[in-house]
Amino acid sequence: MSRSRRALLAAAVVAAAAAVPLTGGPAGAAPPAGAAPVDDRQQQYAAAAAEYGVPESVLLGVSYLESRWDTHAGAPSTSGGYGPLHLTDAAHVAALPASHHVDEGEDPRGDTSRPMTVTTPAVASSADGPDAASLRTIQAAATLTGADVEALRSDPATNIRGGAALLAAYQRELGGPVGAGTDPGAWYGAVARYSGADTEETAAAFADEVYAQIREGASRRTDDGHQVTLAARAVSPREDALHRLGLRRAERPDGLECPVGLGCEWIPAPYEQYGPGAGDYGNHDLGNRPAQQKIEYIVIHDTEGYYGPSVGLVQQADYLGWHYTLRSVDGHVAQHIKAKDVGWQAGNWYVNAKSIGIEHEGFAGHGTWYTEAMYRTSAKLVRYLAHKFNIPLDRQHIIGHDNVPGTVASTVAGMHWDPGPYWDWSHYFDLLKAPFRTTGTKRTGLVTIDPDFAANRPAFYGCNQQPPGVPDPPPPAEPCPLRGSSAVILHSAPSHDAPLVNDLGERPDGSPDTMYISDHGARASAGQTYAVAEVRGDWTAIWYLGQKAWFHNPPSAPTAKWATGFVVTPKPGKATIPVYGRAYPEQDAYPSGVPYQTISPLQYTFPAGQRYAVGGILPSEYYRAVTFDGSSPGDWTVVRGDLRYVQVQFGHRIMYVNLDDVLVLPSPVGAPR
Repeated sequence: MSRSRRALLAAAVVAAAAAVPLTGGPAGAAPPAGAAPVDDRQQQYAAAAAEYGVPESVLLGVSYLESRWDTHAGAPSTSGGYGPLHLTDAAHVAALPASHHVDEGEDPRGDTSRPMTVTTPAVASSADGPDAASLRTIQAAATLTGADVEALRSDPATNIRGGAALLAAYQRELGGPVGAGTDPGAWYGAVARYSGADTEETAAAFADEVYAQIREGASRRTDDGHQVTLAARAVSPREDALHRLGLRRAERPDGLECPVGLGCEWIPAPYEQYGPGAGDYGNHDLGNRPAQQKIEYIVIHDTEGYYGPSVGLVQQADYLGWHYTLRSVDGHVAQHIKAKDVGWQAGNWYVNAKSIGIEHEGFAGHGTWYTEAMYRTSAKLVRYLAHKFNIPLDRQHIIGHDNVPGTVASTVAGMHWDPGPYWDWSHYFDLLKAPFRTTGTKRTGLVTIDPDFAANRPAFYGCNQQPPGVPDPPPPAEPCPLRGSSAVILHSAPSHDAPLVNDLGERPDGSPDTMYISDHGARASAGQTYAVAEVRGDWTAIWYLGQKAWFHNPPSAPTAKWATGFVVTPKPGKATIPVYGRAYPEQDAYPSGVPYQTISPLQYTFPAGQRYAVGGILPSEYYRAVTFDGSSPGDWTVVRGDLRYVQVQFGHRIMYVNLDDVLVLPSPVGAPR
């Protein structure tokens, strides 16, 4: 997203209500002079609830749905929300470094038979989001509490007081009862408003999640070390106040592919011809999935920009299309393309033709965090789609954009790296109700990466700037704040001082990869499964991009789980076999008039003696779609061959090997001891 478009959003936010029409809470002042500060986080919630007359369960439930009670060390969310109560100050973060959803000249289709490039539009709308007041709640909280805005951003206790004051003010405006001992169910309307949603359905979805959490209860240690508990209790929310909020009803036509209970709307991406040629169209392709071709993957992206401008981009015919966009502040969902059609979202045509792309408002490496509301909405949407299209809920099929391989050797370095190392894959799969559970032992030959997200804090750098590409960035590249991550770092030897492993696709000179935030060629991510190459003390080596890659995995604080499954290894007599970025058919499979798509290996090699975890066996397929009206020979058909491929976890990205080249074996196969 360009700096000019971000400035548009900042101007819109700043110009909105500097004063939010709220009536004050009880006194609304700071604690009495001389009062001792409360250091215990649980007590801070209790004190704030008592001070502003909010049921403690409601305050804890809202905070859990915003942040899971975490502080994120004072860093903002993508929607400019701070602290455990996610008090928003979007103008404070609107000047994030310029970034783009696609790089200039990039081919988001990833199809050599119809290459295209995208020129990032100069202007994108910043509309189609919540009203600006919902992105400036920190100012309202400052007015209600008398607290300094900076304290509301950085001090958890003050932030919790600010959230309690807002909830009480919303409740008063709705004419509801106020008091710590009031029925939590009577606060439904205030909770719905706290979401910041601009649609009734999304506000209700947020409130429903809060009340479900109150009924279920929760207990966890926060990212700054406080144990907080929400005791489970029966509650019956009174939903009548929702309609008094005056929110709009989203456009939800028949056929919208979204589960009941989520706030979703239809904002279509255009299928239009914008130039004189039959190939001058956008921004997706028509299809007939899954009847014509199975959907194998759901690809998790972040927008590298804000919701409004991103939705503006997907509505342009000469740009690129994806299936869904999710908003950070409230988890609102917009669907743009039907699942039967093919979005231009992953940069690899084989993956595009077999996937659904979901964009999440966010930045992979700018220091912002993904909200719990968006995680939960995304998980519900993905569970719905996975069930509907029979997609397994595992990391071989629910993949990040950073796991999509380059199509051929020349495109590897330009592939994307979102949603980045700060996306919490383990928590996400817990929400998907598919946690990373394994039955393996040290002898079973596979590991599933699964570090403790909060405790795993790699020392990345460069979050202060958007890289021009994968090579070493220009100075200055400042250290990133230490924060939780799904990524484990891979070394060339079992030592923290050893150089990182090399990714030839990013560094063909063989030099080590780096800790630069976008340089992910020496990382494994939570949920990914690899074949074990060696175990030495507290270190485990996996086979990775044709080499041994070591990561710290002490029994006292493991960063991976022993796993079981299948592996592939080259057939006897083959010293090495090629690895591919797409599973295309052999030449004889193509009908007359349809150009053969070359089976071109990537720059990596798979030597004899190495093993890689199997993600599935796939048919060879190529979806032909190069003209707006289907007039080219073979258009809108799937070319299938006799070749079959095995998907493997070869590096950070998935890749493919020819089934004829390998043995598929249960692990362990000579597993290390």
